[in-house]
Parts: sequence; C-alpha cells; structure tokens
Amino acid sequence: MLSTRSLFDEIYRNDQAYQLFCSIAAGGEDQGGWENERIAALTRDPVLAPKVARHGADERKHGRIFAQLLNRRGLPKVPVPDETDYCMLLERQGIGLSHERLNTDVPLTDRELITYLAHSRVTEQRAAEQMRQLVKAYADNPALGRAMRVISADEDDHLAYCHEELLRLISEGHGPYVRHALETSARGEVRTYRDVGLAVTARMARILRWPRWQLALITLGVRALHLYDRAYGWRRMVTLRMPEHRNALGTPAPPHAEHEVPGS
Repeated sequence: MLSTRSLFDEIYRNDQAYQLFCSIAAGGEDQGGWENERIAALTRDPVLAPKVARHGADERKHGRIFAQLLNRRGLPKVPVPDETDYCMLLERQGIGLSHERLNTDVPLTDRELITYLAHSRVTEQRAAEQMRQLVKAYADNPALGRAMRVISADEDDHLAYCHEELLRLISEGHGPYVRHALETSARGEVRTYRDVGLAVTARMARILRWPRWQLALITLGVRALHLYDRAYGWRRMVTLRMPEHRNALGTPAPPHAEHEVPGS
C-alpha cells in the first residue's frame, strides 16, 4: 500500500534517492537564505530589516541541517537538476524579486517589499505543509525526526511573520496591491509545484526502479493536487489572519544556530 510515509521511507533507505532529496532541499534553503540576506540589506525599514535577516539566517540553518544529514551517511551534496529547482523556476515566472534586482544596491520600494512578503507568504505555506508531512513520516526516525521538527517550527514562524507584516501593510493602505501580489504568487506557485513534483517523481522512479503502475499512481496524485490547488486550494495561500504567535521573527538568530543531527 502506498502512503506518504512508505514513500519517504523508501527514499531514506536508498543512498542515491536520499542524496537527491537532501540536496534539493539544501539547495532551496541556501537560495532562500541568500535572497533574504539581500532583501534585508536593501530594506530601509529599521523594524522589518532585522526580521528579514532572521528569516535568512533560519534558511541558512536549514541548509546546514540537510547537509549534516548527508554527512551522517557519508554522502556529498549533488547538483540540483534544473527541472527540480523550485526557487529558480518561480523566478523565471516572474514570481518574487529577481536575482538581477537583488544584486543591485538600490533600496527596495514599498511595492517590492510587498512582492517579497507575498511570495514568502505563499511559499512558506507550502513549506509549512511539507514539513508537517515530513515530521509525521519520520516521527520514529531519530536521525530525521528531530531535524524535521526543528525546521517545521521555523517554517511556522516564517508563515506567522508573513501574515503579520502583510496585515500591517494593508492597514497602511496597501490592500489592493497586497491582494494582487498574493494572487499572482499563488497561481504561479501551484504551476511550479506541479512541474517540480512531476520532475522529482520521474527521477525517483528511475533511481528506485518503480514499476509503471507505481509511477502512474504517484504522477496521478501530483496532477490531482494541482487540479485541486488551481480550482480551490490556492485560496488558502492568499488568506491573511493575525497569527497567535506575534512578532515571530522579532529576535535575532542565535550567533551559531546549528542543529546537531543525532547519529543514525
């Protein structure tokens, strides 16, 4: 019987599949860390800038966690295939702020900050949901369970921060552009998530030698999720509510925020 847990267990047991999984995750976290670092440097708001910097520090920490998980198995990171590079594919669709823009020294405008926060609110929704899945899938695995819980808690904080900051901007009169930026980001994200999901599925199928029926079933699941997200699910990514955890990123990251993965 196929289940999320059985699929992730199969990936964990195979060195090549696990190496690809952790490398894709580490690559995305490192890129998110760099982007947030640049955004923090270009943000003139003295209250917002340190929160963006904290977000970037958390993403860098997550990248180190996935690298440590590979090191525990004696595995190096491998290059991330272009078709599985979620961050790069979003940028190519014009979602979020481009690397070309972030490589300048020109401070960000209010609209650009809203674009960043809307992009983050949408992608952090997906990240928080994925991490909750991984926490459940690896709950009994000491090498992964604790690491996934650490990252999951951070993703929940990132999502709370995005809600709070966007609601603040709406209260300052930016409501129409916030709604536009959220809807644009959400619709682009659901397409990209489908494309990346299909690409990762195809690669895992080759590595793990899945039978045709298994590949077809998992592919059908990816496409069904996309149809749901396109028709209705995207709305969960654009709603805003004040989080219970206020000022979630209001304190600096610890100076050496590392996570030591327990031995497997």
